[in-house]
This record gives sequence, structure tokens and C-alpha cells, in this order.
Amino acid sequence: MQKQRVLLLSEGFGAGHTQAAYALSSSLRKVAPHVQTRVLELGSFLNPRVAPIIITAYKKTVSTQPRLVRMMYRSNYKKSLNRLTTLALHRIFYTRTIQIIRQLHPDVIVCTHPIPSAIISRIKRLELLDVPLCTVITDYDAHGTWVSREVNSYLVSTDQVKQKLLERGVEEEKIRITGIPVHPNFWERHRKEDIRSQFNLKNMPTVLVMGGGWGFMKDEAVNSLLASYREQIQIIFCFGSNTKSLEKMKKDPRFIHPHIHLLGFTREIDKLMEVSDLLITKPGGMTCTEGLAKGIPMLFHKPLPGQEEENSQYFASQGWGTPIGSLDDITAWIKRLTNNYEEVVRTREEVLDHIASYYPLQSAQAIMDLIEDKKVLAE
Repeated sequence: MQKQRVLLLSEGFGAGHTQAAYALSSSLRKVAPHVQTRVLELGSFLNPRVAPIIITAYKKTVSTQPRLVRMMYRSNYKKSLNRLTTLALHRIFYTRTIQIIRQLHPDVIVCTHPIPSAIISRIKRLELLDVPLCTVITDYDAHGTWVSREVNSYLVSTDQVKQKLLERGVEEEKIRITGIPVHPNFWERHRKEDIRSQFNLKNMPTVLVMGGGWGFMKDEAVNSLLASYREQIQIIFCFGSNTKSLEKMKKDPRFIHPHIHLLGFTREIDKLMEVSDLLITKPGGMTCTEGLAKGIPMLFHKPLPGQEEENSQYFASQGWGTPIGSLDDITAWIKRLTNNYEEVVRTREEVLDHIASYYPLQSAQAIMDLIEDKKVLAE
């Protein structure tokens, strides 16, 4: 039996897009063990020297000029990447894309970021490629840059996102509501006693703070407030790849305490969410969906302009998360954890019951359906 190949393309503008690609890769192997998958951050792969410079500049712009980013997001909200832009991107960053694809010979190409989706669409438009293209929208919003006529299938998070695509002229038969793919581990349940033993945690109300690799969780007021409750609650600060902030906090006496745990990069966020009672985080699409899979209540810290604002609003509307308006919101939650802990646990179980019917491998199955459709057409 000839192995089928799935090529998953992302970009490094935020870890969530690439996380979604790897989550799909793992899910595909569960649905169809015979399938071969390959994940590439396409621009970084083709231009390993230039891409990091562009990504660093993007991070700096997002963190220092949020109003500018919001204005750009809104002013281009309904616009696809135009042909001139995709041509420029192709010539500057992606000139060897078609060669890479021909070498890997995929049965389907899956994009979890709008730029590679636009580039592959352009190649298909020029009739240089005849491979099904699946675009996975990794937020709870649909910016116009995700939309290209050459996309064969869109996998989206909610009916609201589907409606936005329909308003932009996407054919309904091309859209499937699958939820945002997260790693299958987030849908598994672990023994909390084992997790506490592994991470040297105590059995007490626990807050998980995820700042992400970009270091946006440097809020001194929030961190100080949390540390002031270290006798009553357990706090896990997870810094991802932001080693600079991690080392700085390790030297701060306020955070040297048996109830405070400072962690760097880990692949076991699913376990930390399982054993925590509240998540304070940036509302990225992936992180929100991972938290939902674990049923953990969330507080959203200063959403970035654009997608994170939309994610925050959607989760707040569903009762799954709350934007932090002031430090009082955090204080109220800490009091809830210390005074009404049983109610917090019970509410979480109700959320888990609500999402129990969700099939976590829908995205992977939709991609396999594309491959099967291609085989039928070829026969």
C-alpha cells in the first residue's frame, strides 16, 4: 500500500500556527497511521537568515505599536492578499516553494497560516500545481488574508467564522466546522496525583500563568499581586522560550517560595492545565482551545490587537473566559479559589461535560476526506 503524504505549512509569526500544524500531524497519525506528515515553517525553511529578522521586527511592532497593528488589521479586514503582494512574497521568500513541493510529493497541502496559503494559491492559480489545498483558520475570527479562491477546503472553529467566510464569497461546500486542532494529549485525562508528584506540586488551589515565548507577560502589577497570595494559592509561571524573563524572576525574592514554581519551555502544558484551577494567559487561538479542552477557566491578559481581541470576545461570550479589566478581576478569582473551591471544581466539570461530545479528530478526518476525494477523481 503506497503511503499517503500530507505537507503542513506554517509560519513563525506566533507559536500557535505551528502548534496547530504539529497537532494536526499527531491527529492524522491517530486517524490514519499509514499517513506520512511533514511540518514546515515555510519562510524560515527557505530563508533561514532573513525570516528570523522579519519575525523579530513583527514581534517588536506588535508589542510597541498596538494601535498601529489594530488599525492595519481593521483597515484590511475584508481584503485578501492581493496578487502584487503574493508575487512580491513569492519572489523575496518563496522562490523555491514549487521545487520543495515536487520533492515531497504531497497528496494534500495544509496551511495553518495565511501567507503560505496565499503562496500555494498563487502557484495553483498559475497551474503549476494540482494538489488539494486545505487552509486551517487558527483563531475565532476570519481575516480576509485567509481567503483565496484556490483553497479547496477551509477548516474553521465556529459557525460564526463560517458565516464570515460565506460573506466573503467562499462556497459553503468548501467550509467545515471542525474546531481548532490541538494535540490529542489535551483531550486525555491524567491522574492529578501523578502530575503533582512529577512537578513537585501540592494539592491546593493552583493558578497557571502562561506568558508565551514572546515575553508579553511582563506585567509587574499582575505578578506582584499573584505573589502576594503565595501562602493561600499555588502559582505556576510558565515562560516558554523566554529564558531572560525566567532567569530574572528566579532572582527575585518575592518568587522564591515553596508555592511558586517557575518553568521554562515544556511539552507538558496539558498536564499543567489538568492540575491547575485557573489559567491566566494571552488569548491566542491555540491556547484558548487547549484550555477549553481541559475545561479550565481563563483570564485573558491584554489581548493583542486583531485575532486575540476576537478570541477574547468569543470566549467571554460563551462564558469560558474573562478579559482582565483591572487587578480586581484577578483578586476576585483568587477569593473564589480560596473561599468557594468546590464550586469552581463543580463548574469545571460541567464545562467538561458540555464539550464531551466534541470529536477532537475532526480536522484530521476532514483532511483524510480530501485525500479520498482526490483518489476517487483520479480513478
